[in-house]
Amino acid sequence: MNRLLLGCLTIAAVCGLQSVPAQQPYQVLDHWKIGGTGGWDYLLADPGAHRLYVTHNSRVEVLDTATGKSIGAITGLKGTHGVALDDAGRFGYISDGAANAVVVFDRKSLATVASIPAGTNPDGITFEPVTKTVWAFNGRSNNVTVIDTTSRSVIATIALPGKPEFPQPDGKGHVFDNIEDKNSIVALDARSRALTATWPLKGCPSPSGLAIDRAHNHLFAVCDEKTMAVVDTNSGQQLAIAAIGDGPDAAGFDSKHQLAFASTGDGLLTVVDTANGYKTIESLPTMKGGRTMAYDEANDRVYVTSAEYGARPAATASNPRPRPAITPDTFQIVVIGRK
Repeated sequence: MNRLLLGCLTIAAVCGLQSVPAQQPYQVLDHWKIGGTGGWDYLLADPGAHRLYVTHNSRVEVLDTATGKSIGAITGLKGTHGVALDDAGRFGYISDGAANAVVVFDRKSLATVASIPAGTNPDGITFEPVTKTVWAFNGRSNNVTVIDTTSRSVIATIALPGKPEFPQPDGKGHVFDNIEDKNSIVALDARSRALTATWPLKGCPSPSGLAIDRAHNHLFAVCDEKTMAVVDTNSGQQLAIAAIGDGPDAAGFDSKHQLAFASTGDGLLTVVDTANGYKTIESLPTMKGGRTMAYDEANDRVYVTSAEYGARPAATASNPRPRPAITPDTFQIVVIGRK
């Protein structure tokens, strides 16, 4: 079955980006230059503290969201992927993939206070508020490391059916995560520390970024082939397919306006109206390579990371799809807000 037909058969499906309504609420407000060298991965907004945490190669940049200025950085790391924050405002947790560890830092001083062994290449990471645990999803060992934040020790390692990507807790004792190579989402019980369900995604291959609407129990998984799947967290039923840009890696959700976001490598921020048939209402140009994002709901801001690129190297037998080189000192945050 072709992708267009499959999308149209899905409940409340959206069959393309061609018909975009007049409502296009967002625009690019600013570019915050960070500079430096190396790649990046996830970023996370802390609205209460007016901070933005940005993983950047072997460090995590910390920016003031009121000014865009640097507050400092957590350094001495090997290869960062994601950041999670506790609900007490005291500590943060970094998935240091190259070190196979979760690094704990003090949010006031930005000093590292502990390093906890995880699985192989911890990537997506989240704090689960009911059990006060941190969940680090290990991209190469296909499992999740569960850490007790009081003792700072590993209390469980849970096997997963494939390569995990981005997680989301529902605030009720459950954690959900995309399984990229199995085109599915897993549900985990934080109290029993067990995998309870695996839900296949139809028409949404290689899911990566994941957002959640906790009030309505909906997940938004962004996938290849320019699709976003909407999944019910109670039943695992897939409710819709929405159209997004190409090459996504992150998603966000605005509960006030009932909008879901996808940041994509082709340089778009896609905005989907989740209250009115999952229609794509905006495809805002950002920067090519802008695949990762964070949403700051308190300020209604979206932050997208990217940089400028040089020429793409010639393909080789060992690397048939080489990435273009990142131009030094061009790494930046694209700041997006309402018109």
